Amino acid sequence: MEKKETLEEFYKRKFNWIPESLKNDFGHFNIFRLEPYLEGKVKTLPYRRRDFYKLMLVKGASSVHYADRVYEVKKQALSFSNPMVPYKWDHLDQITSGIYCIFNPHFFMNFGQIQQYEVFHPNGTHVFELTDEEAIEVEEIFAKMQEEIGSEYKYKYDRIRNLVFELIHFGMKLQPAEVQTAQLGNASLRIASIFMELLERQFPIDENHRQIQLRSASDFANQLNIHVNHLNRAVKEMTGKTTTQLISERLLQESKILLKQSNWNVSEIAYSLGFSEVTHFNNFFKKQINLSPTQFRKSGQS
Repeated sequence: MEKKETLEEFYKRKFNWIPESLKNDFGHFNIFRLEPYLEGKVKTLPYRRRDFYKLMLVKGASSVHYADRVYEVKKQALSFSNPMVPYKWDHLDQITSGIYCIFNPHFFMNFGQIQQYEVFHPNGTHVFELTDEEAIEVEEIFAKMQEEIGSEYKYKYDRIRNLVFELIHFGMKLQPAEVQTAQLGNASLRIASIFMELLERQFPIDENHRQIQLRSASDFANQLNIHVNHLNRAVKEMTGKTTTQLISERLLQESKILLKQSNWNVSEIAYSLGFSEVTHFNNFFKKQINLSPTQFRKSGQS
């Protein structure tokens, strides 16, 4: 399994130095301009997870592999990356400009839970194509971040956190209307939200977290101390899908990531995803995409 890229590794790879501020207890934030492609200098970055968040405005046609999806950017886009999901940008030679900010989870400690927003969920939308007018709005928010980080204002990082939230809500509002309608505050939403949080807490699977513990709707219902039928109704009402469907989709997504990114064998992957027998995992996987795990790994599909 390829390890996550840390902030320290990012700075060494990109700038060959490590800022002193990484040692601070209040977390780390920084912002950078994307340099246009120079012939002979483009590098292919690996498809992998990072241990930090990244919000980016990119201008130019490109594509990004995010978990088990590929997004095609026609002109310009706003993207949201998080430590749970691996990603990789392609066609870097066609990117003309852009700007991005990076920060670690500790930067938002006691300042809100940004992981609750759908733009950071593995099954959410992470890349948004922008109109020219929207791109200008987003660039203005990034410009305010740059201005704040260069200032001597005592509470500049509070201002920057607010600007990060502004970008998150900008992206959230670009989601289709049917996705936004599920944001209403009620008991079903709370139950469904806690279920999704419990589901996501089990991922990513890696060397330090090798096996999930909650596999069925009943497992989650017991954890929430509610009847499984109550959980199923709430999840169905809020998402339009059954609890079992959402669990299966997330298991499939993680299995694809492990088959593509890790060197674990199929038995190890099956065990990590809570399957008691490798044949059960093979049957589950083939039922979803009509390929066995081994066939999928050899095919190079995403």
